[in-house]
Amino acid sequence: MLRRDTIERAATAPPSRFSHGKLIDMPTPTVLQLQLGKELKRLREARGWTLAEAVEVLGNKDTKLSRLENGQSSVRTLDIRVLYETLGATKEETAWALETAKHCNQRGRWSGYRSIYGKFFRMAVDLEEDASIINHYQSEMIPGLLQTEAYIRAVFSASGPQLTDQTLEMALKARTERQQVLTKLDAPQIGFVMSESAVLRMVGDETVMRDQLRYVAEVAELPNVHLQVLPFKARTYPPGCLFPFTMFRIPSPGKSGPLEYVYLEDYDDGRYRDDHESVETYSNLWQRFVGAALDPVQSRELLLRLADSY
Repeated sequence: MLRRDTIERAATAPPSRFSHGKLIDMPTPTVLQLQLGKELKRLREARGWTLAEAVEVLGNKDTKLSRLENGQSSVRTLDIRVLYETLGATKEETAWALETAKHCNQRGRWSGYRSIYGKFFRMAVDLEEDASIINHYQSEMIPGLLQTEAYIRAVFSASGPQLTDQTLEMALKARTERQQVLTKLDAPQIGFVMSESAVLRMVGDETVMRDQLRYVAEVAELPNVHLQVLPFKARTYPPGCLFPFTMFRIPSPGKSGPLEYVYLEDYDDGRYRDDHESVETYSNLWQRFVGAALDPVQSRELLLRLADSY
């Protein structure tokens, strides 16, 4: 079933997002703002200006410029033109920035069933959609991108009796939409490392777990998916095993290089880190998880054995 779905989605999926630095399939507004901000920071640093010096020259407020560089503020084309030209951008760079700024409007994007996403998670949804590489470690649950409908229903049903049928259906639709990233034509390379605790923890009944584990084993055969299980008996025990995290790498047409983010989620909040030290720290931690986990073949065999045990 997954193979047929994969072929059907690939046949109707959009083309690659960039070609020779030009926008083809428009990235999400969130990613566009982040790309603009990173390129703006590169231009400022290329001039040798600190943030305070740039504010003095540009006549801008330091908080506004900082928010623009971090992709946290709406972008006006007039601001972009003044900033880019003052910072010495080329005509091509300025033209790209002006065209990109036109598409940064977030209005109405998080209405309807997409309103189910908490505000702290919405940036992660957009990073996920535009990423070329996603690496995800999960300690206690099957990752959302791999959950079956029955597993999702069981998770949300456990949230309490206050959950309405409408809310549940919205959650199902939103998560199903996210899962399309696995099989779209320009699908990212996705790495999953799951603690053995995540695949043993009972969610729903035995039928739910059996079908869920078999489905994960099936997804693991996709050419763009690298899935491993970190066993309890791993010879090495990387620090941070209790804390899930996701790493995103998003291509960018500017000279500042790709966007790289680490997403850390708590019970009711999420944090994003893109500083070099954090990205490097979590990249090293990810490599330790990959090295300590079962290889993909062994992981798939374990999943199928566990599924058969139900």
